[in-house]
Amino acid sequence: MNLTNPTEEDYLGIYSIMFWTLTLIGVVKYICIALNADDHGEGGTFAMYSLLCQHANIGILPSKKIYTEEEEQGLQVPARPVVTGRPSKLRRFIERSITARRLLLLTAILGMCMLIGDGILTPAISVLSAIDGLRGPFPSVSKPTVEALSAGILIGLFLLQKYGTSKVSFMFSPIMAAWTFTTPIIGIYSIWRYYPGIFKAISPHYIVHFFMTNQKRGWQLLGGTVLCITGAEAMFADLGHFSKRSIQIAFLSSIYPSLVLTYAGQTAYLINHVDDFGDGFYKFVPLPVYWPMFVIATLAAIVASQSLISATFSVVKQSVALDYFPRVRVVHTSGNKEGEVYSPETNYLLMLLCVGAIVGFGDGKDIGNAFGVVVILVMLITTVLLTLVMLIIWGTHVLMVALYFVPFLILEGTYASAVCTKITKGGWLPFAISLVLALVMFTWYYGRQRKAEYEMANKVTLERLGELLAGSDVRRVPGLCFFYSNMQEWRWLTPVLAHYIKNMRSLHRVTVFVTLRYLLVAKVDAKSRMAVRRLGPRGVYGCTIHYGYADPLDEEEEDLAGQVVRAVREHIELEAASSAAEVEEEAAQLEEARAAGVVHVRGKTRFHVGRDTGFFDRVLLGFYEFLHTTCRSALPALGIPLQQRVEIGMLYKA
Repeated sequence: MNLTNPTEEDYLGIYSIMFWTLTLIGVVKYICIALNADDHGEGGTFAMYSLLCQHANIGILPSKKIYTEEEEQGLQVPARPVVTGRPSKLRRFIERSITARRLLLLTAILGMCMLIGDGILTPAISVLSAIDGLRGPFPSVSKPTVEALSAGILIGLFLLQKYGTSKVSFMFSPIMAAWTFTTPIIGIYSIWRYYPGIFKAISPHYIVHFFMTNQKRGWQLLGGTVLCITGAEAMFADLGHFSKRSIQIAFLSSIYPSLVLTYAGQTAYLINHVDDFGDGFYKFVPLPVYWPMFVIATLAAIVASQSLISATFSVVKQSVALDYFPRVRVVHTSGNKEGEVYSPETNYLLMLLCVGAIVGFGDGKDIGNAFGVVVILVMLITTVLLTLVMLIIWGTHVLMVALYFVPFLILEGTYASAVCTKITKGGWLPFAISLVLALVMFTWYYGRQRKAEYEMANKVTLERLGELLAGSDVRRVPGLCFFYSNMQEWRWLTPVLAHYIKNMRSLHRVTVFVTLRYLLVAKVDAKSRMAVRRLGPRGVYGCTIHYGYADPLDEEEEDLAGQVVRAVREHIELEAASSAAEVEEEAAQLEEARAAGVVHVRGKTRFHVGRDTGFFDRVLLGFYEFLHTTCRSALPALGIPLQQRVEIGMLYKA
């Protein structure tokens, strides 16, 4: 914060701004309102977008339909609110307007990209600022030394992520307890010693006086005061790692009062030492406790970094689950909490970018400028999405929504206008990161949308399957084939099937079309794991395998083929329309096919970008194919022997 000749009234006005920012945004917006807008325990901008897609027809890619058939099968899934009554005008408008739906998706994508940018900058600025405390008592310590120590600490933190949030948080809990206990004590001491009447600044008239006195300079200083609320969005995005109640209790009982007292103590000190604003934290710490506080501050900076790292894992997992982000490995590090995840690729990319930010910027002031831009823009996006949740899902009265939307739009819009002046002074970094991430997400979304459109236009209906198999040149060869499909309804099958039959002129005597469906539960009961149905032609079945986030599909005692065969046999035996002789014959055919050999077939589709393809499609679909080739397979590890795997390639016309 650049102050020239600051006065007592300036400091009181700044503290009043920080107090009301913490209270309104931290307590009212996030603790009281936003934490209730979760998507099955997940928080953040993309979770709210997912929630909106579930309650209104505003998604663009085909829904994965997690709940319908599972509820019919009696599976235990989280309760889902039911929208009753006539849809609102806003909902009908968004559902009918493809432009509005695309703008909503773009808003959610930008929010997610900005939060990832936050995940890069928070560890960098937090640790760098803490380690910079070495230069107070030891001026000879150079900036490169501070940067090297900061980078080393961050690398160690990222290497710990594979052990899971619970284990890391358990280790960090004493640190946060020490931080939230010691800093307010120093704050109280500073208030008592330097300015006992500091809390008169809670009166909003000090804010009015501050802006009337400083005018444009006061508006520009908002770019620094916004940093007092930096962790609020991460708190919301971390909802998948911690329960709503635990976040509310922790914030209201310790974090909020600790920050209020600490900032009050710093302000009291600065009123009596008006020129020390360049390092307001370490200079207000009494000399006898300087080194203990340095250690605690450094460890607390690491904990603050952890919250954004965990939040980044959560939003990446959400976007991968919704198929709006290239598939990366997502590891569930807890057996009883679905939202606690770790992504190795994301983790190491974040580590490189964090270290790069420290080395590239060096000066914490420039990183702070970039940081402020990210923080307030994500909050502004959250305000917009939360307003839509209130109107479309909660059915809140328009006047009540206006009481939320208008004040926060003015507050955060004012902050956003101030921080945007810092774009040339480091604020360009989060925009560059967000632009690259948004390009990746848009390209992936566009490629998936084009692929979904092609598959729907060229789907194989059950009637068409019967016609293909009835051809005189098509043979039913011995063996058991598991044909993997991502089509979510059994009324039609993947175009790869027609491509396979036309070119191979055959289909295995017993063919089971397998769809893997992910549920928002830890484990699916073995009895409810598989749902089987006959698909028309003799020997052709459909099997949906339901699995939870803690189900190790590649570590089952019985192999996948054995489980599916058993489920198909049980289905045959339960069919009332079949006679005993037919049941026996069909079961024998199933065992004979399995004995003849098992093969697992999956389609590998690509776009054919020809000379007649437009420039826009040529670029985007070419980039999509690069992403699709380098990312992980859509099928989880199933422990299938390599010699039984077959991939059928097919080119989709772009």
